[in-house]
Amino acid sequence: MSYESKMFEQFAMPPLKNVEQTLLQVLFNHGGVAREFGSGQEIVDEIADLFKLNGQQRSAYLETIYRQENRLKKSNLWHRLLFRAADSLAKKKMVSRPTQTLQLTKNREWMLTEKGVDEALKYCGIPTARKDHLPTKSYEVQKIVNKLAESRRPLIYDPFDKSKRTVRVTKESLLRARGFRQAVIEAYDCRCAVCGLKLISPDSLSWEVDAVHIVPHNLYGKDDIFNGIAMCHLHHWAFDSGWFAFLDDYNILLSSKAKGLPNDFGKIKDYDFFRTLNGGIVRLNLPKRAEIRPHQDAIRWHRQNIFYDHGKEREHNENY
Repeated sequence: MSYESKMFEQFAMPPLKNVEQTLLQVLFNHGGVAREFGSGQEIVDEIADLFKLNGQQRSAYLETIYRQENRLKKSNLWHRLLFRAADSLAKKKMVSRPTQTLQLTKNREWMLTEKGVDEALKYCGIPTARKDHLPTKSYEVQKIVNKLAESRRPLIYDPFDKSKRTVRVTKESLLRARGFRQAVIEAYDCRCAVCGLKLISPDSLSWEVDAVHIVPHNLYGKDDIFNGIAMCHLHHWAFDSGWFAFLDDYNILLSSKAKGLPNDFGKIKDYDFFRTLNGGIVRLNLPKRAEIRPHQDAIRWHRQNIFYDHGKEREHNENY
């Protein structure tokens, strides 16, 4: 038995397999990522609390002598066990190593892979059907997010993806859809571009905000950053229904149909839904990086085909 194993046994540390399982669950609850294990980190103390480790177990150290340098190195025993668990998960392709994640996110973090997410869902008792809407990151999805966020903005943009016309759903198409959702929501800081609402569920497993296709998904709209915008559920529904659209300068254009509605429509106590849109005056809350904002060709298509006010659209086009 190695010195390290003897120390684990001496201090009655939790079995490695149990730590692996708990680490997967906690990583999942922390959005799929965690920094390298060190003192004062929330995740380190959180897992220690789950195992009800005592003071000695948390503070015990391994001592290693470096003979060539004639010095003694001390390593926290609990941190070492966490590293062993993460290293074992990396060998099983359930997490990426910090050196790998660094190249992807510029942060030294352990990150769940798709295989790790699936395993964590099983341990947490969450149906796999919820996977597509979870905010949890995975290494494979993050690759897609990076690719979308770094896409070169075209001068002329076709918002339609003809390859979507094949009905077959593949693993790649599901990953792309999740990558689109994550890229769009992150670009808008998890806020509605119209009203600014930012809200997450009490279990931190779902954001209220949606990643909206400007050219709708069911009409083969592309899953990319130029055809996406973040909106709360209410504004998502109203946008898809044609109650409002965006001008090329990103000001909001309200349908004239709102003028003919009964006085009690669109109101929640003192909140007047249509007055807040205020046709043509309210501007969207957009990403700071202009190159990842919605493409004018996509929002123009929505104005001409979804927006319920084609006469006003023609009037505005004549003024450009």
